Amino acid sequence: MCISEEPPKRVAKWGNSLAIRVPAAVAEALELKEGDEVEVRVAGTRAFDLDRDRSREHAMAHIRAARWKLPPDWKFDRDEANSR
Repeated sequence: MCISEEPPKRVAKWGNSLAIRVPAAVAEALELKEGDEVEVRVAGTRAFDLDRDRSREHAMAHIRAARWKLPPDWKFDRDEANSR
């Protein structure tokens, strides 16, 4: 399915990788915003699929569904969690 009627994109060098720009129409259709993580898969000989990476959303849903109980006096300590 073709979402964008924009002209073809040019492949650019970005570090050791190659990059293309995602057209605004595609970003809107996938509800992408700057900083989102995406999955890119080869879909054919000269085609690829692009989708939002929902692994974090699925992991958080799994954690919420588990309803793990914490001790009543438990408090999150950011400094302790980040200490090395």
